[in-house]
Amino acid sequence: MTRPFYRSLYVQVLAGIMLGVILGVVSPERGAAMKPLGDGFIKLIKMLIAPIVFATITVGIAKMGGLREVGRIGVRTLVYFEVVSTLALVIGLVVVNILQPGRGLHVDPTAAAPTAAAGATAPGTVDFLLNVIPVTVVDGFVRGDILQVLVVSLLFGVALLLQGDRALMLLTAIEQLSHTLFVIVGMIMRLAPIGAFGAMAFTVGRYGVGSLLSLGKLMAGVYLTCLLFIIVVLGSILRLAGLRLVPFLRYIGEEILIVLGTSSSESALPRLMLKLEQLGCSKPVVGLVIPTGYSFNLDGTSIYMTMAAVFVAQVSGLQLSMREQLSILAILLLTSKGAAGVTGSGFITLAATLASVPSIPPAGLALLVGVDRFMSEARAITNLIGNGVATVFIARWDGALDLAHARRVLAGNPVEPIATTPDTVAPAPR
Repeated sequence: MTRPFYRSLYVQVLAGIMLGVILGVVSPERGAAMKPLGDGFIKLIKMLIAPIVFATITVGIAKMGGLREVGRIGVRTLVYFEVVSTLALVIGLVVVNILQPGRGLHVDPTAAAPTAAAGATAPGTVDFLLNVIPVTVVDGFVRGDILQVLVVSLLFGVALLLQGDRALMLLTAIEQLSHTLFVIVGMIMRLAPIGAFGAMAFTVGRYGVGSLLSLGKLMAGVYLTCLLFIIVVLGSILRLAGLRLVPFLRYIGEEILIVLGTSSSESALPRLMLKLEQLGCSKPVVGLVIPTGYSFNLDGTSIYMTMAAVFVAQVSGLQLSMREQLSILAILLLTSKGAAGVTGSGFITLAATLASVPSIPPAGLALLVGVDRFMSEARAITNLIGNGVATVFIARWDGALDLAHARRVLAGNPVEPIATTPDTVAPAPR
């Protein structure tokens, strides 16, 4: 029996987004007051991300055949991330030089309101690597630092792997914890339409649709570039993996809408991991690629940061040489890897990057404050799709993708639903 369309999460989230936009336009003050609804939903999801990452990675590694398999997947993942995220940075640099969105504005950035960029400093490579190591085992869980949780999870999973059958009881308990966490996710996702409504009402009510006009060219450029990147680059990568882009986007459509409403790719992380397992990707690959990708494979953020950095230079009347643009690209190759998949993180990372480039006034970031939120949707959706495609590609590369099953799922054949009880969690085909 087909359930009514209004009970679909896809329809409910879309309705929440539309109602949020309407409220923001009709009553801006009331719309802006809806901000806690969006923030509360994101916080509910974020509180589960660290334990889900820990449980998924630990179980995945502990069930692997050996350490060689762990290392192989890890190396392939990092190679993929570096190649694709660098390509995203280069594409953003090329497009912003072609469109020249900042030409003709002639704005003095020193007259703009001060921003967080004033005191921002770009973290060095050594500092970044040292910060990956948590102060204590639970420090990453307390602060929600995914990379630190990843380190602890890898060590824990390898330790269980080395112990073999002696750790079977603990491994079973962690696996049951993983099932329980996904049940909680299913409960929280019922609030997704409310979260999307609150986030969109606040965005439109606070900044107003009219505030988009002055910086519309940059916004259009970011959206267009992200769209082309998804269609051309990610579509080609998915085709190499043996699947097609449009059915894949339809398959993760609910997650895309959730990200659109909340402007945070992390809000869909738990469901994306489960859906990729149900698609046919093995649990170890999903557990390693998705959490790592949220720090090292933010394609949308990479596109935005190169375009925004050059835009600030353009509106400041600076003519950057090719050498200066390549130096910005080199810095972003490092700083973009430290950005998290949450609202505003790209802006903060951009501020830190500009602070290390003397020729560009960091105060110019004040020009982007009003519209950064509107561009965050494009960044977050591109990040989500990019990490989903990365998981599928690496799983196929590693021989850990049930391609026939994936094609059946994307063709619309019945598949087990997102888990609401532990018994409904679909095991990943091996």
